[in-house]
Amino acid sequence: MWTDKPETGEAESARAWKPLLGLSSDPGEPLAVPTRAATVYDQPEPEELLELTVIIPARNEEECLGACLQSLVAQSETAFELGRDWELIVVDDHSTDRTAEIARSFAGVTVMEAGKLEPGWTGKANAIWTAARKARGRWLLFTDADTVHEPGNLHRAMHEAVRHKAGMLSYSPRQIVSGLTQRTLMPLIFSELAMAYPPAKVSDPNQRIAAANGQFLLVEREAYRRLGGHAAVAGDVLEDVQLAFMAKRRKVGLRFRYAEDALATRMYRTTAAMMEGWTKNLALLFDNALATALWRALDIALLVGLPWLAYGLWNARFAAHSLQWLGAGWVLMLLWVRNLFRFYGRVAKSNFPFVDCALSPLGLPLFVVLLYRSWFEHRILKRVSWKGRTYPG
Repeated sequence: MWTDKPETGEAESARAWKPLLGLSSDPGEPLAVPTRAATVYDQPEPEELLELTVIIPARNEEECLGACLQSLVAQSETAFELGRDWELIVVDDHSTDRTAEIARSFAGVTVMEAGKLEPGWTGKANAIWTAARKARGRWLLFTDADTVHEPGNLHRAMHEAVRHKAGMLSYSPRQIVSGLTQRTLMPLIFSELAMAYPPAKVSDPNQRIAAANGQFLLVEREAYRRLGGHAAVAGDVLEDVQLAFMAKRRKVGLRFRYAEDALATRMYRTTAAMMEGWTKNLALLFDNALATALWRALDIALLVGLPWLAYGLWNARFAAHSLQWLGAGWVLMLLWVRNLFRFYGRVAKSNFPFVDCALSPLGLPLFVVLLYRSWFEHRILKRVSWKGRTYPG
């Protein structure tokens, strides 16, 4: 819903119309990250607001940006025309490839260069903030260059947010993977995420748990202003999750769900990029990445060790006690089957295809390595690298 139209004689300015979806006048708990003085309104408001601003931060994304922009530009239609009703902004984050050139090749797309990266800022937050301060939309959609949006996704998302009174709506996209390494590892990570951040609890205003996915993050303009925008999470590597926690504390309506009907993404195109990306994120996503690594190492021990022990008992030569050893072997196999069902029941929460889930035990050793590596870089080295830049861990 929207605020009532101003009385006759009041200024008919854009600021007179402010969304109230999920917002409370109660400031709630103190923010975990101090909000900086600058906000999305540190520049004069436009005379007329558009319905939506889509912002894509892009750093060396020539391989995927074209498909993303094609899927977005195609959503321009008579009743929702790009340039008249909504705007699409690509922020070139000092790319060294054809990213900016590709963005300029699409009619109606505005291309900006990210501002100078100041100390204490991540590249993504800085790029988004460059565009957010000039955005003209009542809704702001932050999405990544590696996403592909389904037809009509933009309109449906705004209607969904209104219907659920959500000042912040975030989607977890369908993941596109290739190669054995990705197909075995990614279901493990996303099943772990599904258990750590259950969408139903994230969307429940009475639960403290919060999460968001920066691949699709739709925020009301006024909600974004109240949160302090990306300036409030300038140095956070996981700025999306931090914004979600701030939204919960400030009592902004938050909705989060898996949305294969809305968009898909191919997060990583090489194994090296995948390892770098998850090394950056895992220790921040899970409360104790080292403990999680130990639990997944236990999975390896049980999935491999129990059949091996059972086979050894079945082939034991212990004379009169052979039947007892044979029975013990079957007990171990029953324990293995039970553990296997428990394992696959957990991995099924990843929303990956059946075959990928079936292959996922092969990815356990690499998952353990990445969890430990992420923990070590964040907790011991206290720094993390991403796309040629190094940030404090």
